[in-house]
Amino acid sequence: MSEKRINRILVGVDDSADALLAFDYAIERAAAEDAELIITSVLESDELSVFQAMDKDFIHGERSELEEHILEYRDKALAKGVKNVRTIIAEGDAGESIVKKVIPKVNPDLLIIGSESKKGIKGRFGSQAAYMAKHAPISVLVVR
Repeated sequence: MSEKRINRILVGVDDSADALLAFDYAIERAAAEDAELIITSVLESDELSVFQAMDKDFIHGERSELEEHILEYRDKALAKGVKNVRTIIAEGDAGESIVKKVIPKVNPDLLIIGSESKKGIKGRFGSQAAYMAKHAPISVLVVR
């Protein structure tokens, strides 16, 4: 059986320790396979209070900060030898947004994610990774 070539890798980042490990692995894999690396992060609406969610200036500020931060990931990947890097920001529930919005938009061959999320870890331990592994229409590599 021949192994399918990986041309496009999607990696989810959220600054958790596992996501940082997943990001480092994705960089190594993309550089080794000369694959495009797409870095995604999700502005999660469930982390906002009702008042923050209604404040357009607050949402814009949060999104702007996330956009700036994700560019730091892009720069690191470029510095480590990945030739083709894109970033994409989604909004909503992380697992659902990546599976239902990001994957169809960028058409990756592989999704690489950490096993734990940055926020709400006690109540949602591993639930985002489990959701993506179960529902993604592509191969998923969960890093811990």
